[in-house]
Amino acid sequence: MSDSLTARPQLHTRTGGGLSARLTGISMNQVTRWIIRVVGYLVLLAGAFVMLVPFYWMVSTAVKPEVQVFLYPPKWIPDPILWSNFVDVVSRKPQYATLTQYVGMDFARNLANTSLIVILNIIGSLFSCTLAAFGFARLRARAKNVLFIAVLSTMMLPWQVLLIPQFILFKTLHWTNSFLPLTVPAFFGSAFYIFMLRQFFMSIPRELDDAARIDGCNTLQIYWKILLPLCKPALITVAIFSFMSHWNDFMGPLIYLDDPNKFTLALALRQFQSMYGVRYNYLMAASTLVMLPCLIVFFALQKYFIQGVVIYSFKG
Repeated sequence: MSDSLTARPQLHTRTGGGLSARLTGISMNQVTRWIIRVVGYLVLLAGAFVMLVPFYWMVSTAVKPEVQVFLYPPKWIPDPILWSNFVDVVSRKPQYATLTQYVGMDFARNLANTSLIVILNIIGSLFSCTLAAFGFARLRARAKNVLFIAVLSTMMLPWQVLLIPQFILFKTLHWTNSFLPLTVPAFFGSAFYIFMLRQFFMSIPRELDDAARIDGCNTLQIYWKILLPLCKPALITVAIFSFMSHWNDFMGPLIYLDDPNKFTLALALRQFQSMYGVRYNYLMAASTLVMLPCLIVFFALQKYFIQGVVIYSFKG
């Protein structure tokens, strides 16, 4: 009897020790995960800070007087803050620095030119790429895969290789100094967009096509009424990519446009640089205004953009 009584405290002690060991192990794992999470957040904050410093410098320079732009040490908070720089950029007309060189930009006209080019490119990309992707994903044809590989192979060609042949072609067609070289190619498709949309189309069950044919739909009706509504995230992703690409395009307008009245925003920013100097406060103010639509489009459509990229990454 006495042996059993002495054994019970020992058993209790062993059980309590094992429980405390398990609690200690759980708490250590939680502390480790917490430390890793904190370190990860600190790294992300440091990266965000590095990325935001140029953005803040651009915005602060945009509202500085010209004499404060190159002060050393830099003056990070302007005094006074000149919001009138934005008004001057938008309202002032460009002036001649020399007989052949403008200084400043016609913001309203440049905005209209850029918007026209971007809208036409988005429409052309969605129209041509969805049709091509639908054909590669849904239609049955001989050598379809070979043709698809040939389309993908064009992605391996650097754009610099195509620069001179395209310029010669458009000059032969007398399309230079017009918006045609900047908009017409979008209606002939893009290999990257075709590939992305084709992968999305292939992830949709073919039973939907069969059910639609039983209900009397033809091929184009299946494309328009069945598949396109299901591809909304992918279509928005293509639209965002196309918008970003052509809104910020500098090389294309620089090569094909000569008339200052046809300049885009990206090309017109260059007009703040002249042989007599650079108006950096006006240049940064104009750059901030040009960048705002990109931020607005991305954050407004962020849900669809992320959804399209995630679905594409899993189903592609």
